[in-house]
Parts: sequence; C-alpha cells; structure tokens
Amino acid sequence: MPETLVLDRLIKNVRVVRPNQASVESLDLGIKDGKFAQISPEIPPEQAKEVFDAQNLLGFPGVVDAHMHIGIYQPLDQDAIAESKAAAMGGVTTSLNYIRTGQYYLNKGGSYRDFFPEVLALSEGNFFVDYGYHVAPISSQHIDEMQWLFEQHGVASFKIFMFYGGYGLHGLSDQQNLFLMINKEERYDFAHFEFIMRSLSQLRERYPTLQDTISLSLHCEVADILNAYTKIVQQDSSLTGLSAYSAARPPHSEGLAICIASYLAHETNCVNINLLHLSSRKAVEAALMMQTTFPHINFRREVTVGHLLLDVEVPTGKWAKVNPPIRPRSDVEYLWNAVLQNQVDWIVSDHACCSAEKKANFQDPDNIWLAKAGFGGTEYLLSGIVSEGSKRGMSYNHMAKLLCWNPAQRFGLPQKGDIAIGYDADLALLDPNETFVVRAAESESKQGYTPFEGMELTGRVKHTFLRGNLIYDRGQVLGSPQGHYLKRFR
Repeated sequence: MPETLVLDRLIKNVRVVRPNQASVESLDLGIKDGKFAQISPEIPPEQAKEVFDAQNLLGFPGVVDAHMHIGIYQPLDQDAIAESKAAAMGGVTTSLNYIRTGQYYLNKGGSYRDFFPEVLALSEGNFFVDYGYHVAPISSQHIDEMQWLFEQHGVASFKIFMFYGGYGLHGLSDQQNLFLMINKEERYDFAHFEFIMRSLSQLRERYPTLQDTISLSLHCEVADILNAYTKIVQQDSSLTGLSAYSAARPPHSEGLAICIASYLAHETNCVNINLLHLSSRKAVEAALMMQTTFPHINFRREVTVGHLLLDVEVPTGKWAKVNPPIRPRSDVEYLWNAVLQNQVDWIVSDHACCSAEKKANFQDPDNIWLAKAGFGGTEYLLSGIVSEGSKRGMSYNHMAKLLCWNPAQRFGLPQKGDIAIGYDADLALLDPNETFVVRAAESESKQGYTPFEGMELTGRVKHTFLRGNLIYDRGQVLGSPQGHYLKRFR
C-alpha cells in the first residue's frame, strides 16, 4: 500500500447536505477513526484503504431520532435489535429513547439505581445505531436520583407525562398508582411536576458549564379534560375511529397543559423546556404564546413525522392510534406551516413498536377504544420529510437542521448532527428521485404493519454509515450491532 495512505474510508461524490448552510455541495468525505477527517471537492482514492462511490446521492448527517421508545411493548433487548435495524434502514444513526418505571418497559417500579443499570445491560450489544435515554422521574424517590443519573450515566434529559396523573396509556383509568407502580400515598400530579422542575434547576446550577445540555421534556395533555371528553365522545355514535379518538383528546387539552407547564417552568426557573409531539394548531399556538409570555424560558418545539404525514381520514385507521392523536387535515397543514416558518425545532418519529397482535383487539378489531396507542415509523422519518417537505419548498438544509443538528445540540451530542471535520462519520445517503410505496413487509421492524402502508414517498435511503462503517446497504442491514451508549457529556 502507498505511504500516503491516511484514511480508513473515502466516500466520493456526495452531494453534502449540511444543517447550517444554504446550499448543497458536491464533496468527497475522508474518514479516520470513525470521524470525518478530510472534506474537500477531490480527495485522491489512493489516500484511503477503502473507497465508496456515493454516485452523487444526497448525503445527510446521520439522523438523530430524538424521540423513540424501545422496549415499551416487547422485551427491551429484542426490541433494540429489530427497531434499531429499522432506524438504520431509514438513515437514523442516533436513537434517543424515553423510558420510565411502571407497567410496560421492564414492568418494574422502584429505584432507578436498580432499574437503569438493567436497562443499560439489556441495551448493550443490541443496538445497530448509537443510542441514549431520556428518563421519566415517576416517584418522589426518582427526583432524588436525577443527580445520580446525570453524574453516573450521563442522563441529561428528563420527561413528564402530564396526562398520567389521572388517565391511562390507552384510555380511561382509575388505577394510576398500579399502572405507575408507585405507593398508594404518592401522587403523580402538578406538584410532582413542580418538584421535578426544581430538581432540574438545582442540577443546572450545580453544573453551570453543562447547563445547556440539561433539559426537561413534556407530553402535554391534561388528564381531567381527557377523562371528560372521552366519556362524551364514547356516547356519540356519530364519531368513530381516529376522528373519535382525536375528539376525545381535544387540542385544547394540549394547549392548557402547555400553559400550565410553562408557568411552572417560570416559577421554578427551569429554563430548558421541550414541548413534545405538538399535534394541533391549538398546541402550536399555545407554545408560541408561552414563548412570548416567558421569553427567558428556552423552549423547544417538537413534531412527529406521523402528525405531518397522517390525518384522521388515513385508511389504516386504528393502526394510527397514538398519543396525542392523529388530527384532521387542517391541523396537519398548520403543522407544516409552522415547520416552514421555523416555529418547529425538530422532527422525530416517536417510534414505539406495538405488534399487530397487541395493537388490535381480536374480538372487536375496529374498536378504536380497545386498540393500544403508539406505532413505529423511524424507518420513514427521513424519507417522509424529504418527500413531503420538498413538495412544500422546504430546503434540504432546513431538513438537516430539524432532523440532525437541532436535536443533537439540545440533547448534548456535540459530535452528532453535521458533516464536518471532527464529527462522528454518521451519514445517510439518499436518492431524492426514487419513489417507493411504503410496505410493512419490507421493514426491519417486528411490528408487522404500518399506518403509512400504501403511502407513496419520493426520496429513499440507499446507504447508512455509523461512525464510518456501512451498516445499511440497499435494503440490507449489515453485520452485528455496533451501537454505542451515548453519555450526554464527555
């Protein structure tokens, strides 16, 4: 081999999409020790051990899917394998997963000092992409463990499920303490949320140089509104399917929860707030109103690919049940307008693999109330946004900012989210002109269906690289799981 050899791999002829640029540039990408080491219009092939010709495909930074759920409906170690394969086929190279104690996931309560090491043990060696966790403090004991989670395991982002205080994962419930596996005297309520925020504020004060990486995410729906409207809607035979489910969890419940959460953040000086999966016009309007009301709060606003691609008329019906619900087309169009107007900070999948046999009730398969909530979609995240975003005039660079750069920056992953020297060599090569029809049978996911079934998308991921290694190649996931656990500061 020539002595000029310096690179482990050279990827030539990439139309590079960077998040903070205004155009796409044709470049060669040199990789060394898992990092981008040389980027220029022409790198001689003899300088690399291996050469890969990208043939002028678009090259996005590896997608950071900042909202996933691994192990919610399947054993975590098995779910990690299948669903991270699905991520890889969609150009996702970083999977950030929400997890909590209680029913589902590990089906355990108790201390995170016992619970979280088990999560990490079940994860190790089973992810095909890099991964991290956001953690939900469910009991008062967990609030005391937030500092330990941060210091020992690099968990810098936490979550509140606002509707859990008086509503179930799938519908009405009067057994929340059993569902959350907390003592009968404990309450998962607004006071608990306040104390989580106060703890997070203290953590930020304790680590001033890391405070920008420490944030709180909220699922914003108010249980009292959901309970009341579910009873009303279930008695109205004119409403069925996804339309009924949307009416039972009305948009103003999202808006009200956002206002409550925002005031609590102001009260507790909890300044890094992420408003998750905004699904409606009222939710976005409330979020923007709160940004104006509390300008010192560093809000981030998230939407999902499901809420951008699906509406209540989607023919896949119950398979699209999710919390918060899929909304009418008018809300979908409002969300897209918010994306285009830079009022949305990142787009995610909210991937939660719920197998067909668990999703639908076999005795009454079309009953939306008996269907479980949640579905997978990480494999369609990049393609879905490229396809629909391109129709609406969204630039590739803007897509890269919302799918890669912004979530990496918010969640303390400075080595992710861009194609630049020193960054992890994570890359999604996509053909923007290839049109395909979504078929669940072609997915690596073990879900067995998809609410996107039959949808025609233009923009297909052809190859995915993780830290310079080819992990997905034209329909095939390659090799064994190589994903690393990501501590959110180093």
